[in-house]
Amino acid sequence: MLHSFWGDFVGLIFPRLCLACREPLVSGENHLCTGCRAELPYTDFHLLPPEQNPIGRRFWGKLPVRHALSYLRFVRHGRVQSLLHELKYQGQRDVGTALGQLYGAELHDAGLAADFDLIVPVPLHPRKLAKRGYNQAAAFASGLSEGLQLPWSATALRRTTHTSTQTRKNRDERWENVATVFEVESPLAIVGQRVLVVDDVLTTGATLEACGAALLAAGAAEVSIATIAYADR
Repeated sequence: MLHSFWGDFVGLIFPRLCLACREPLVSGENHLCTGCRAELPYTDFHLLPPEQNPIGRRFWGKLPVRHALSYLRFVRHGRVQSLLHELKYQGQRDVGTALGQLYGAELHDAGLAADFDLIVPVPLHPRKLAKRGYNQAAAFASGLSEGLQLPWSATALRRTTHTSTQTRKNRDERWENVATVFEVESPLAIVGQRVLVVDDVLTTGATLEACGAALLAAGAAEVSIATIAYADR
């Protein structure tokens, strides 16, 4: 009873806020308010056949992927952009973890956990990691790991070169920027594994393509990809 009182008291002074709209959460809500949970633009790509999946089509002829998944559609100036901004630039790594938990549980309920052995986030270069303090893709991977009940590794892939930002580059420029900057840290941990490679947002897919190619070259049995959000080109 005392614990409940102090919890309510602290909540009045330091209210928990919805990660998307920043409005106070009420009892029973975690991370996202009921309104945002209902109105977020979910893709449901995991329920579509491959030929109808726009992410899968984006990798045709470039990278053989088993599953191409994304939780939300990126809508400029919408809730998803707010979530990604909080995750990448406001130090709110809990955004990635929470969305990973939610999406991982959804994918687990759909039976997809049986198709993966290991979750691997797109790595940051150590210089950028030191500046930001965490890898937003790793936050998402940790949440997916909990929801899917599968292991994840923050060290399976390594970024060997500090590249310029991908923003405002076209697909060819993005590919040239990242084509040779990823390598597998320990091939023995990858050989024969069905790897789910994850990142925060998919635009052209060049970064995920480069990561997937490095994993397959190191002996991964197959590669799938998953992101928090998917941006139409």
